[in-house]
Amino acid sequence: MSAPYSPETFLDLQHSEHRMLFESSVNVWDALSQISSYLQFRLKPGIYGRLLGKPFISGAVFIGAGTVIEQGAMIKGPAWIGEGCEIRNGCYIRENVIVGSGCVLGNSCEFKNSIIFDEAQVPHFNYVGDSILGYRAHLGAGVILSNVRLDHAEVLVPDGEGGHQPTGLRKFGAIIGDRAEVGCNSVLNPGSLIGRNSVLYPGTQWRGHLPANSTVKTLQTQQVIQRQA
Repeated sequence: MSAPYSPETFLDLQHSEHRMLFESSVNVWDALSQISSYLQFRLKPGIYGRLLGKPFISGAVFIGAGTVIEQGAMIKGPAWIGEGCEIRNGCYIRENVIVGSGCVLGNSCEFKNSIIFDEAQVPHFNYVGDSILGYRAHLGAGVILSNVRLDHAEVLVPDGEGGHQPTGLRKFGAIIGDRAEVGCNSVLNPGSLIGRNSVLYPGTQWRGHLPANSTVKTLQTQQVIQRQA
């Protein structure tokens, strides 16, 4: 029987050529601490995509065939970007980021120490730190994956029995399962776990584990009054 937070619970590992990262992971977040060493030993720098203008690309960066890097993007290695991706103007990739194939990383989006599975879309004004995004996961505009507690203590996750399970990480953003949708301007607290095929309404503030195939409805109460002259 697999652990409740095993990689297979959230992710189809066939949709990443970097599935080796998860081989020894009991919990899905264990892979985050493996990114640096994985890139150190397996990354072979090379630019095989197309550069529009002169984006900033440091050493220790691999860019796959068919990927387009737009003017104004900044990629600081080590980083591994797959084939057929769009890295748009204003995108900031800073150290230890692994991106699959067919992904969109957009304007004013920042990434660090994260794994992005194939065909994920992170197109507008997003922060993705110490996080894993599954196959075809999508973050709406303005979504923030917060990765550090205000007290800088170890990040905990629910243990399923009303308590909390330690992760061993002081920086841990979120796990976004395959095909999950996070609505615009939502904020996920450190250690958030979003199951496959789940949806969070725009403007949601989320903490904890959302099971697969769930919808979080965030509703506002509004009042319309006559404006005084």
